[in-house]
Amino acid sequence: MSELRFTVEHEWLRQDADGLVTVGITAYAQEALGDVVFVQLPDLQSYAEGAEVAVLESVKAASNISMPLDGEVLEINAELEASPELVNEDPLGKGWFFRFRPANASAVADLLDQAAYERLLNANADA
Repeated sequence: MSELRFTVEHEWLRQDADGLVTVGITAYAQEALGDVVFVQLPDLQSYAEGAEVAVLESVKAASNISMPLDGEVLEINAELEASPELVNEDPLGKGWFFRFRPANASAVADLLDQAAYERLLNANADA
């Protein structure tokens, strides 16, 4: 599965052929944050779903990134430490945060697909 999945917290997930899941924030989230000036990435360890694993600081606010599913973080995007602006420049590409192995690989499919995420954004805009 190479299609993106989303969380209600505006994180995107992509399950790669090796079974690992790459995580970043959506264009909507990075636009809401403004210019990202600092990223604190997670440690390489296991986390429970919902655990705060990363911190973003922008010119507007600080925000936490939560672990979308139970799993073990195996890789971080160290480029963000020196170049946090990658989150704004390419949120769905070079601005990814970490890769993890989910405890239950099939749980990724239970997250929001593109259409469901767009409905969430439309509902937020109408509120």
